[in-house]
Amino acid sequence: MAYAKTTYTPQNVIDFISSFVDNDQKKADSLLLIELMQKWSDSEPKMWGPSIIGFGNYHYKYASGHQGDAPVLSFSPRKAALTFYVYSDTEKSKKLLADLGKFKISKACIYAKKLSDINLPILKELCIESINYIGKHHECSCKAK
Repeated sequence: MAYAKTTYTPQNVIDFISSFVDNDQKKADSLLLIELMQKWSDSEPKMWGPSIIGFGNYHYKYASGHQGDAPVLSFSPRKAALTFYVYSDTEKSKKLLADLGKFKISKACIYAKKLSDINLPILKELCIESINYIGKHHECSCKAK
């Protein structure tokens, strides 16, 4: 059976930012995102894997039998871009993307060069939509603020 590569680790979030992020703007963006996502999710930031900062957690199980735990909201301050793991494939989320700002998207990730490229009220709505979606479809103690 396959195991999730991204699991909770006890690494300190601020120590991670200090050691991993070498760009002052990305450090400031990361600290602001921690503050915002903590408020939106009502969850403390925790490290997931070596480079993802997550908030809350939920249990997922696929029809294939694969299951695991994941953060409800998360981001990573990668060198190329801030990577947001906050997207749920809902009609509301699809509509919100039109006003999010300057970004790229893959199936489940949103990439932005810097936080100032993103419309923060829209990011908040995307995060809340994701929290609500996860709360309805998975074992989760999550709630949106």
